[in-house]
Amino acid sequence: MGDASLPHLLAEQRQAVIREWLTRDGRVLASQLAASFGVSEDTVRRDLRELAARDECRRVYGGALPLAPLEGPLGQRMGQDRDRKARLGRAIACTIMPGSSLFIDAGSTNLAVAEALPPDAGLTVITNAPAIACALQDRGGLSVVLLGGRLDPASGACLGAQTMREAERMRPSVLVLGACGIDAKAGVTSHDLEEADLKALLAARAGAIVVAATNGKIGTAASFQVTPVDGRVHLFVEHDCPEAALEPFGAAGASITRAGADAASRRRPAAVSRKDPIR
Repeated sequence: MGDASLPHLLAEQRQAVIREWLTRDGRVLASQLAASFGVSEDTVRRDLRELAARDECRRVYGGALPLAPLEGPLGQRMGQDRDRKARLGRAIACTIMPGSSLFIDAGSTNLAVAEALPPDAGLTVITNAPAIACALQDRGGLSVVLLGGRLDPASGACLGAQTMREAERMRPSVLVLGACGIDAKAGVTSHDLEEADLKALLAARAGAIVVAATNGKIGTAASFQVTPVDGRVHLFVEHDCPEAALEPFGAAGASITRAGADAASRRRPAAVSRKDPIR
């Protein structure tokens, strides 16, 4: 946030400063902006509304966050940061208990989770993503369930009324949840309302929630909330994710694991064993 008062700025100038501080600090608070600019909080909230209307930030209670990245269609995302996503996938896959039922949400990082699942583990894998089902179809020792519905080409997910009806029957022990953005206060968020509704339904039914987040998604928010960040959330991040960015997640009760790190470097609430696999 700004270190000195910046009075008498025009709206466009204030908004340019807000964009700069969002990039630098990852969050802005309306009360602090008002004090820095020497204007009312109503004026600041109007600035934030205008920025949000142009998709330059995402408003949250008390301020704003950077907008969650728009990454393009699934085919394009599958070719991006493959090594980083593979490390996240392996880190998650090795924590899944044999015999578990898990729902793997659509997404390129979640596809990497599916590809890293061990064979002959007796897992039941449920998904709404045809690409994930196809990746597992020849894998021995797995039972694969593909939900039906309308295939959305951008997300690579089956969505709509049929998908929701089928999902209502599912109670997976683990949900591998895709996130457009994730913030300790804003929670897991999605750009698409229909997709957010399905994710929220599954999150309410799952025993544990696993989220793999590349660095660009940490501390950002999309338009629609899926689920809060709390003690049910196991967050897997890249090995070089800044520690300061993770502190709010730990304070919210989430378990945190850096991809490629050993068990000693995992950060969990004190009451949870660091060696426990995800059940």
